[in-house]
Amino acid sequence: MSAGRQVLYWAVVLAVLVVFVYLLRSILLPFVAGMAIAYFLDPAADRLEAWGCSRTLATAVITGMFFLFVAAILLLLAPLVQAQLVDLFVKLPEVGRALWAEVTGYLEFLRASLPPEQIAKLEKELGNALGATVSGAAGMLGKVWSGGLAFFNLLSLIFITPLVAFFLLRDWDRIVIKIDSWLPRDHAATVRRLAGEIDTMLAGFVRGQAILCLILGTFYAVALSIAGLKFGLIVGLVAGLISFIPFVGAAFGLVASVGLAVVQFSEWQDIAIVAAIFVVGQAVEGNILQPKLVGDRVGLHPVWVIFALLAGGALLGFVGILLAVPLAATIGVLVRFLLAEYLKSPLYGRDGGGGQGAA
Repeated sequence: MSAGRQVLYWAVVLAVLVVFVYLLRSILLPFVAGMAIAYFLDPAADRLEAWGCSRTLATAVITGMFFLFVAAILLLLAPLVQAQLVDLFVKLPEVGRALWAEVTGYLEFLRASLPPEQIAKLEKELGNALGATVSGAAGMLGKVWSGGLAFFNLLSLIFITPLVAFFLLRDWDRIVIKIDSWLPRDHAATVRRLAGEIDTMLAGFVRGQAILCLILGTFYAVALSIAGLKFGLIVGLVAGLISFIPFVGAAFGLVASVGLAVVQFSEWQDIAIVAAIFVVGQAVEGNILQPKLVGDRVGLHPVWVIFALLAGGALLGFVGILLAVPLAATIGVLVRFLLAEYLKSPLYGRDGGGGQGAA
């Protein structure tokens, strides 16, 4: 088969796969989640297998411990989170009115120091920005809910995901060998090398970020609770869980916690302590956790990660969020490979890369 026909063949396969994923996006959540869990746990299963366990026994032990750990965390946190959520929803209007009173006080200060036309323009721009932010967030949440967290999918996530994770983890090595046997023989070495780069990038990002989010969520939740902030447990956990989106977790936690602190506390020292928690968290994340757990080898630019997550959520809901990082890593590796091939080709210069053909 010629190179042109091979490209056409794989392009058709990719197009069919994209259409398949899009059409079945409403039922893919437990399968994608199970695949992600199996990928996450595969090194641990390989280690147990190297110690003499059979693959089935290693898979049963690893998946059992993982889901028991998740269930224990949920059982421990569920009562506290539920109580704070109910209290938050009850007091949300009161919190909103208190925050609006604070904002009004600052606006009154600005009215006294700025011309009326600038105040009117500022109020209009703030209103437009707030409306766009709220509508955009509502639209994104609606798509994520309808695409991934509907009631049926939630039940399937609970009951089907463990089964999918178990069987995929048990057969992971055999699946990899089978896929390798399908590779075009002339390009198998190149595909394996690219797959290895993608795996290195994903292993560094997914496994490292998962541990990082767990550490940050625990730190924020405990520190805010010790500081006496109401709803600090919820804010801290959410801030930690969404810390896989660069800068978003800390920004959300800082804004939400400081806003709640302004309403709750009368002394500025208490508000400063709440803000300092996220400053310390960011310092520890950037200087200790990120280099140790994720490292520089990942090669995923924060802007690219944010775009991939937003695009995945908008197109496929929660399934798209789960697929966003693997696809971003794959595209990043492929783009670098194609760029390297281009720089070595006659298209770049007359001597294939180092010549005078490109200015």
